[in-house]
Amino acid sequence: MQSLYERTTTLKTAFLFSGQGAQAVGMGKDLYEVSPAAKAVFDRADAVLGRSLSKLCFEGPESDLTATANCQPAIYTTSMACLAAWQEKHPGEEAVAAGGLSLGEYAAFASAGTFSFEDGLKLVAKRAALMDAACHEAEGGMAAIIGGDPAVIAEVCAECGIDVANYNSPGQIVISGVKDLVLKACGILKERGVKRALPLNVAGAFHSRMMASAGAALAPVLDATPMNAPKFPVLQNFTGEPESDPSKIRANLVSQVAGSVRWDTCVRVMAERFGAERFVEFGPGTVLTGLVKKILPGAALHNVSGAEGLADA
Repeated sequence: MQSLYERTTTLKTAFLFSGQGAQAVGMGKDLYEVSPAAKAVFDRADAVLGRSLSKLCFEGPESDLTATANCQPAIYTTSMACLAAWQEKHPGEEAVAAGGLSLGEYAAFASAGTFSFEDGLKLVAKRAALMDAACHEAEGGMAAIIGGDPAVIAEVCAECGIDVANYNSPGQIVISGVKDLVLKACGILKERGVKRALPLNVAGAFHSRMMASAGAALAPVLDATPMNAPKFPVLQNFTGEPESDPSKIRANLVSQVAGSVRWDTCVRVMAERFGAERFVEFGPGTVLTGLVKKILPGAALHNVSGAEGLADA
């Protein structure tokens, strides 16, 4: 009798990589203990950063792990360890496309050989520090808008001087900006018929104009990082399109910091243009496969967030 993995491995597969907010104390620990490939990723991260990122992932404390400057490199490393463990068990399996939510885009590019794991980690660590600094320049906030018309949401954001941060899935959009203005926009949107407007517990106004300084400061770091054309298409959050020219990849990564994440579009392009039928999420949590389920009902889904995810998939 065929295993579930044998039945689904013939499907064209897209790789997905977790974004900020998916972190949890203990992430990656079981993989570190059972997979030499995953252990090597964590050990390399500790060496590159000159500190025990692995201990922070495995033991916390949660308050330190959640800090932007820590959680971005921690999630990137855990995601790449999950991928390494998967490839160790399923050698030769290739993706037809890849994508990641915000921070996860860096792991997607590393998976496609655009830059090395080490260079990606250095980029993510610098990005995290810059975004953390931007969070302290003014009090920002974000809110999830459920069930609203995207055009109406964008219009209200413009009226209030804030931005659309994420187009996550049909019926789920995130807005971002000065905290008081986000709350004002939530009130207006409720008056205009949205089902729910839920303020989020976040450190700052990610993917809004309030992050522009972080994007600008990241540009020279990206310019100094060696990059190759990806081995398979990687969907970029800022455009919802793949890009093979390293100079354009860099520009889109700069714009992504303060720009809208077009996750809904990225997933649809993976399926419609590149034929992805199965979506495998690498990293802590199940947020991305949950969004895919809303975007593409019926798609085959699997999560590799720990040793359990290495079982037949």
